[in-house]
Amino acid sequence: MQFPSRALESSSIFASPFPVAALSPVLHGAPDYEARLQSSRTVNPSLVSPTASVWTLSSSRRVFDFIVALLVLAALAVPMLAIALCVRLTSRGPAFFAQYRVGRGGRLFRIYKFRSMTWDAGHRGPGLTRGGDCRITAIGRWLRKLKLDELPQFYNILRGEMSLVGPRPKLPRYTGIVNMPYRPGITGAATLAFRREEGMLSRVHPSHLDDYYSQHIRPLKTRMDVRYMCRATFWSDLRLIGATFLACLASSPAPPIVRHASTRFLAYPPQPAQQVSAAKSFETAI
Repeated sequence: MQFPSRALESSSIFASPFPVAALSPVLHGAPDYEARLQSSRTVNPSLVSPTASVWTLSSSRRVFDFIVALLVLAALAVPMLAIALCVRLTSRGPAFFAQYRVGRGGRLFRIYKFRSMTWDAGHRGPGLTRGGDCRITAIGRWLRKLKLDELPQFYNILRGEMSLVGPRPKLPRYTGIVNMPYRPGITGAATLAFRREEGMLSRVHPSHLDDYYSQHIRPLKTRMDVRYMCRATFWSDLRLIGATFLACLASSPAPPIVRHASTRFLAYPPQPAQQVSAAKSFETAI
């Protein structure tokens, strides 16, 4: 496996027999991206260029991310190779999946994952994934449960495109934070709170998924991430990383440390009655 320092589009990033399944890039000029950009400016101007804590923008955080990512990739190189082999041999298609997401400053970058869905999943359903989605492969279900499909994103951290902690990188049409000054992360405040999001969406009809996500889930996740990132510290990042590790291993809906972290760091000002009702329903589901 090769890791070139530049040129994401290079076909030599992953050598055969593990080719990458990549979707076509979504350019900034695409209609859906421009529509999301305009919508964010109109509905909530504070999300166009949100503030960030000193730690979030510091070079120390970047060094910490780089060192941890390097150690993880070195320590898990053999298990990741085994996972790639299992994915490649148990279902049709490549071992890795690549897709363009929105990163720091609104720039697009290619995110990498172990493929957990059928090779033609993009043509067989919505962009969002529901619980029990028939496009998820047998091994993909196990990878998603333990979040092992996210391991290749430590390579994105090495490249400086992602961080350990931050808002999850979104597809352009689902972007909630426009021109965010920080890097997207492997885990984050909203990622923990909505770690069972697929189960919530399983109750929604596939034809209504996009509307439901845009109107109910995305605003809450965006608010949680923005609130956390403007006050993040080294120690709060460590707590979130630890809580994420425990959440991946826990079979219960959510370990106490997750609820404690959410309560401590994500306190919100009063909300309209409709939003309060929605937030309570999500908390119950989590």
